[in-house]
Amino acid sequence: MSCLFCAIVSGAEPAHHVLDEEHVIGFLDVRPVFKGHVLLVPRVHHETLPDLPGDLLVPLFGVAQRVASSMVEVLGAHGSFVAVNNTVSQSAPHLHVHVVPRRRKDGLRGFFWPRTRYDGDEAEDYADRLRTVLA
Repeated sequence: MSCLFCAIVSGAEPAHHVLDEEHVIGFLDVRPVFKGHVLLVPRVHHETLPDLPGDLLVPLFGVAQRVASSMVEVLGAHGSFVAVNNTVSQSAPHLHVHVVPRRRKDGLRGFFWPRTRYDGDEAEDYADRLRTVLA
């Protein structure tokens, strides 16, 4: 498959899934801004937010709202950052919503997104914690 996120949706590519619903799946970003950074993608390929059919807005952003709440509850975040890039700065040509856990004084400023990596089984631990609340 030419679209990485379509391959993740189909199971052809691995990911640390946190949510699997009828219209949307969620998985950890492999290069998170902060650990617990989730990507939400519609199951059906749409490249940008303007391409998304109106009937998928509520399922996608309803899930974004739930994931943002779960980060406070499960990860001890003070809040979250929710973002969508359309074409410019879009790392994969499949619509995806970033939901990033935030903490006061975490160092994130403006649109500078430093990236980190998970160590060992750490990604699966974060995915398990989020999955428990989102199930």
